[in-house]
Amino acid sequence: MAVMNVNPTRMQLTKLKKQLVTAVRGHKMLKDKRDELMRQFLDLIRETRDLREKVEKELKSCNYHFVNASAVMSKESLDASLMSPKQKINIEQNIKNVMSVEIPDYEYSTRTSDDGDIFPYGFAFTSFELDDAVTSLNNVLPDLIKLAQYEKSCELMSIEIEKTRRRVNSLEHVMIPRYQDTIKYISMKLEENDRSSRTRLMKVKDMLLDKAHNYSGKQA
Repeated sequence: MAVMNVNPTRMQLTKLKKQLVTAVRGHKMLKDKRDELMRQFLDLIRETRDLREKVEKELKSCNYHFVNASAVMSKESLDASLMSPKQKINIEQNIKNVMSVEIPDYEYSTRTSDDGDIFPYGFAFTSFELDDAVTSLNNVLPDLIKLAQYEKSCELMSIEIEKTRRRVNSLEHVMIPRYQDTIKYISMKLEENDRSSRTRLMKVKDMLLDKAHNYSGKQA
């Protein structure tokens, strides 16, 4: 029996009963939070898996185009073509609260809205294979940013799920049973004290009646 080291008094018993009610309510709330977090986490995991498969295919296509470009262009020409990018990407991180978990929400913008600015070179001395490679890399960028957002969100949610699971287990298997055992122990102690008090009072009453009416002498 896991009993707390407290004085077995009625005041302490009332206090522990209130704490037990609070612990049971907190356990239910944390359990509901854990279950909802798990549901949203599994949904996000599925979305992340699908998006990762899509990104891997897109990156494979990008790599294919760059290999073709490197096959028809010299390394020096290829490096010079990509040395001075014209376009610039800005990424802003916002915070979204999901069941008290702060997960990132990435938004990106480009310096200009001209689609032609993704090509940092002129078209006279480059191959169309390089154009395809740069275009495919530009197309995969939004999915890459979203994948980073999803994977970071999964990491943060998994940490919170583990914390919540530990709190639920602590309340369910340690704190609540300890409160229940202590309340039972104090109740038994108080009942035992009440019986002892009643027994003493009855003995005192008998002694007083005997003294007042001399029951013992009469019986003799």
